[in-house]
Amino acid sequence: MSATARPKAPMPDQIRAMKGGTPIVSLTAYTTPMARMMDAHCDFVLVGDSVAMVQHGLDSTVQATMEMMILHGQAVARGLHSAMMVVDLPFGAYEEGPQQAFRSAARLMRETGAGAIKLEGGVHMAETIAFLTRRGVPVMAHIGLTPQAVNTLGGYKVQGRGEDARQLTADAQAVAEAGAFAVVLEKVPETLANAITAAVAIPTIGIGASAGCDGQVLVVDDMLGLFTAFRPKFVKRYAALGEAGEAAIAAYAAEVRARRFPGPEHVFADEAPS
Repeated sequence: MSATARPKAPMPDQIRAMKGGTPIVSLTAYTTPMARMMDAHCDFVLVGDSVAMVQHGLDSTVQATMEMMILHGQAVARGLHSAMMVVDLPFGAYEEGPQQAFRSAARLMRETGAGAIKLEGGVHMAETIAFLTRRGVPVMAHIGLTPQAVNTLGGYKVQGRGEDARQLTADAQAVAEAGAFAVVLEKVPETLANAITAAVAIPTIGIGASAGCDGQVLVVDDMLGLFTAFRPKFVKRYAALGEAGEAAIAAYAAEVRARRFPGPEHVFADEAPS
């Protein structure tokens, strides 16, 4: 390999093999430019159904569609070379049963080039996960706070406190035994996240869970300060690009109204220079 050659994106089994090692890094992406920025830094990039909220201004992830996920998956794929792409199955595309899930997953992978799909659910989705993995579809599971089920969960609440901890542990074990290569733990108490991480043989990817998880994922618009509709406790803002962008737009508008832009350096002379 030449000194300038980029490493190939990892496969799902390679992500699985990172269990207990150097923490796995992931972010969401929805566009080609954003994917290019994170490609060299992430092990996998998630085209999350959060795109419905942060890119399309919708109220919840429930409103993401298959067409939306494919469109953004195709865009992200153009910006990735070193990171694996995982695409969310949207609400309504897999809950009916294993056959529906396979058709949806096959379409997503075929039309986007995704290395794997992600779906929400624990014990009750184990049969579907097993069905998919036996047919060549790598699955990342997602338990804890599952945003597609927010209406039945009663809001964006912490999951797994008290007696519910036993159920979440059973969910994690069920998806691992069904063949998932990794599992996202969202909005789960730290102690429980650590216990689940120790109990399952696949990597745990935390979002609002614990630094003891095998990896972490965040919505990129949250951590860059681009999405400001609300800020979950578990989000660390690494930049304030939303504020900087609005300030830049305000400066542009002021210069246009004052006829300071475009300036002499931005316009063309009547004759080309000799």
